[in-house]
Amino acid sequence: MFTRCLLVIIPLLLCLTACASEPVEEKLPVAALIGSWHPGSHPDVILGQILRNYSMDGSGIASRLRLASLYVDKPRATDISAKLAAEYHFQLCNSVEDALTLGTGKLAVGGVFLCTEHGDYPSSPIGHVLYRHRALFEEIVKVFEASGRVVPVFIDKHVADNWEDARYIYETAKRMKIPLMAGSSVPGAWRIPAVDVRANARLKEIVGISYHTLDSYGFHGLEMVQALAERRRGGETGVASVQTVVGPAVWDAAGTAYDPELLADALARHQPPLTIEQAKQKVKEPVLFIITYRDGLRAELFTLNPIVTQWAAAWRYSPGEKESTLCWLDEKSKKMRHFSLLTSGIETMFLTGTPSWPVERTLLSSGMLDAALISKAEGGRVVETPGMSRISYQAYWHWTALPIPADGNGK
Repeated sequence: MFTRCLLVIIPLLLCLTACASEPVEEKLPVAALIGSWHPGSHPDVILGQILRNYSMDGSGIASRLRLASLYVDKPRATDISAKLAAEYHFQLCNSVEDALTLGTGKLAVGGVFLCTEHGDYPSSPIGHVLYRHRALFEEIVKVFEASGRVVPVFIDKHVADNWEDARYIYETAKRMKIPLMAGSSVPGAWRIPAVDVRANARLKEIVGISYHTLDSYGFHGLEMVQALAERRRGGETGVASVQTVVGPAVWDAAGTAYDPELLADALARHQPPLTIEQAKQKVKEPVLFIITYRDGLRAELFTLNPIVTQWAAAWRYSPGEKESTLCWLDEKSKKMRHFSLLTSGIETMFLTGTPSWPVERTLLSSGMLDAALISKAEGGRVVETPGMSRISYQAYWHWTALPIPADGNGK
């Protein structure tokens, strides 16, 4: 466990201290399947660290991966994939098969990166962006089956936009023994203060704050919550139900659906600090996701537009001690280095074949979001989640406090 954590953390430490990397003679070739690539997009800030080093400017530690090929599924008008292919000499492919085989007819890469964020995809009536994760994963599987071997796969953000497809991807990967990982950059972001849920502690409740869209940004908030919840005594036991409350009923639910002291603590971590009274005055339509875990843990995620612009969380141990933190993102510098721990974890899995954190974390986050959007569309119905109630796992990933970059202005 300790060795695995070091493998994930060391590349980022080297990046942040701006140490020069030693030349690597051979890098592992990887394929990327993306929706679209424009400056600042997820492909840019993740794959960009493979192309431009972890510093994003060519001066820091180099990735041990080589982007060999790229398939663009639903490019937007702003897509710059062709320009980057010419500049960095990777293949721009017309199919998933070509991207994975490099035109050889057999699997020719050591890892597959799947990121449809920012592609030109429609949305469902209840608010899902209809990413094609399952369809693209099925194309990956075809190449694996034809080649008689598998390589690790990373899926950016949601495992899939709905529970059925997410469970299919997860169970297929287990059956075929495909090393699979997914998730958000937020669990690995810097924290102010630098605290985490104590390992194997008895947790009573977690309250998080989020912003922007329920689908894209709400997912990040749920990943933040799940990365905290999984550390509790006994590990993850599964999710029993999810409910969404909107409008004034959110404030009326204080003391029953959620602990207002924890909401106040999470808001106080925001930069600048906020209060519940400010939220009540300025948030026209608050949204509250209520998650009930099978072992009795409660978690709530608030989306409070436009007053909240950061992710933060507060939690209460049993019998009563509280802690809270802000997940700080490196956005002012425009280098987006909070993606570095995510990228180094992907790199480690591609090189070792061992996931750097449990894919079950993101499987549950994806399922919780799907259930929350269904609940919202159906007037706040409590959505029972028997499929998620059977997802249990032990956390082996550990967040580690790292110095905030001086040019990030995080304090």
